[in-house]
Amino acid sequence: MEIKVIEASQTWQIRHEVMWPNEPFEFVQLEEDNSGYHFGVFDGELLVSIVSCFIEGKEMQFRKLATLENHQGKGIASHLLKYILDFAKSNNIEKVWCNARTNKKSFYEKAGFIDTYKTFTKAGQEFTIMELKT
Repeated sequence: MEIKVIEASQTWQIRHEVMWPNEPFEFVQLEEDNSGYHFGVFDGELLVSIVSCFIEGKEMQFRKLATLENHQGKGIASHLLKYILDFAKSNNIEKVWCNARTNKKSFYEKAGFIDTYKTFTKAGQEFTIMELKT
C-alpha cells in the first residue's frame, strides 16, 4: 500500500461509490476541490482509499475519507488518517476537524478526535463535527 498525492477528480468515483451511491455523480464534486490537497492509497495500481484536505489559516478540515468496500476493515483508512495528521503537523496546523457520519464517530474517537456535539443532517445522513488539537 502506498499513499500518493492525487487529483481531485481521482477522488470522485470512490466518493460516489462508497458515500453517496444514490445521489447524482455531481453530488460528490466539491466547489472547493481545486483548492484542496487530495491523497489516495494505492494497492498496486488500484486506488482503494481517498481523502481531501482543506487548509484555512491554522485549521485543516478533511472531507470524504472513504475506502472501497472490499478493502475496508484492513486499517487502510486509519493509516491514511495518520498520514494526513502528520501532514497537518508538518504544515503547523493547530486544529484538524471533520464532519463525521454519526455512525462512524467511534473511528475518529480512536484516533483522538473529540465530538463537539454540533450535529446536522445532509441528504438524510446525520453528521457530527469532530475535532483534534494538534
